[in-house]
Amino acid sequence: MNKTASTFLNESEVKAADLGHRNTINFNIGKYNTAVKNGKKQFADITTARERAKNVKWRAIENLDKYLEEFEMNFIRRGGKVIWAETAEQAREEILAICKAKNCRSVVKSKSMATEEIHLNDFLQEHNIESVETDLGEYIQQLDEEPPYHIVTPAMHKSAQDVADLFHNKLGTPTTLTPEQLTLVARDKLRQKYLEAEVGITGANFVIADIGGVAVTENEGNARLTTSFPKTHIVLVGIEKVLPSITDLALFWPLLATYGTGQQITSYNSVFSGPRQEGETDGPDEMYIIFLDNGRTNLLKDVEAREALYCIRCGSCLNACPVYKNIGGHTYKTTYSGPIGSVITPHLKGVGEYMHLSYASSLCGNCTEVCPVRINLHELLLHNRHKAVEEHHTGGGEKIGWFGWKQACLSRRMMNIVGGKTKNLVIGKLFGSAWGDDERGLPIFAPKSFNQLWKERRK
Repeated sequence: MNKTASTFLNESEVKAADLGHRNTINFNIGKYNTAVKNGKKQFADITTARERAKNVKWRAIENLDKYLEEFEMNFIRRGGKVIWAETAEQAREEILAICKAKNCRSVVKSKSMATEEIHLNDFLQEHNIESVETDLGEYIQQLDEEPPYHIVTPAMHKSAQDVADLFHNKLGTPTTLTPEQLTLVARDKLRQKYLEAEVGITGANFVIADIGGVAVTENEGNARLTTSFPKTHIVLVGIEKVLPSITDLALFWPLLATYGTGQQITSYNSVFSGPRQEGETDGPDEMYIIFLDNGRTNLLKDVEAREALYCIRCGSCLNACPVYKNIGGHTYKTTYSGPIGSVITPHLKGVGEYMHLSYASSLCGNCTEVCPVRINLHELLLHNRHKAVEEHHTGGGEKIGWFGWKQACLSRRMMNIVGGKTKNLVIGKLFGSAWGDDERGLPIFAPKSFNQLWKERRK
């Protein structure tokens, strides 16, 4: 077992036994589930809407090269600049080059999982450029020097009192502040940062091929401020986020809002199609979009796993997953956690190092059930497991163990030779530590099998 997998198992065991963490997560996810139930009421036929969304993403991914080139042509026509980054290192260097050209000392960022993926904040800090998260949840996590806990709600694992204590320690505010007051404190601290920053960096929920536009949806307005005050706007986005037409937003924005936060539509929805044009009063002087590969083409060439690229990052599969709700987001040690993270991370970062994530699942299928674009997540987890075995990433001891198990289970004679007491002893030795001692017991074999009892009765 590699070090990454060993760390994951150890931390999972600790976190699963943390009842305080479990209560906080279940409380927040409970509110989410109630909101989603109400949000779905806006759809006359939610199943048809999801199927249509999947078909749109299928068409986009199957013709990805065509739509990316169409976007590039339309975006450049309006004065935008397109950069292609094959790796995280290339993306970081391109952003640094732009910042140096603008004599940039500070950057404001709206929420972006792509920037988390390339660890942009730490990189800019190493080059003496302040990078400030402007989304409230991300700002809280940055203050606490933690990565996001969740794709959509980065500080889901923190209670209101946890945030009050954090603000007290970092900003000197009273520990008795309400969530509304804490929000006002963060707003006051961030407003000056918008005015000082030379560069604003955002992600993108979607990129629209037929107009060369970047679609960003949010609830706080921080992305609009991030793109309005700085003179340079940089968009970092994965190559899979493309949609063929702006008309597709009429379907995807409500779906993302409903499955992401339970809203019918989020508060602020913007489409950026280049820098400020002649006669316009708002917008940046320059706008760059950096398309990030960073392993996505590995998924693209895997025909069976390709549909994982349909993901719109709503986070619904995380909220539905019994494993995620017990071990939390940080235990995964990856940018993308939960079922979708377990599916895509082995392709993005290497099957050998991260194959254990595909086993961190009950295969209950709830992730597939709640996915707004109907990705067969539980089947893709099985595909990853098969891929790990086929590429010989499993250990020799594991192979011998499963071979012996298979032979024994296929032979009624062998199963009957070993009595129930011996079976219980073997199972206890093999799976006792993995199953755990926390309020769970291993299944107990009867002294005689049903087959033996049936033969005795027939006699």
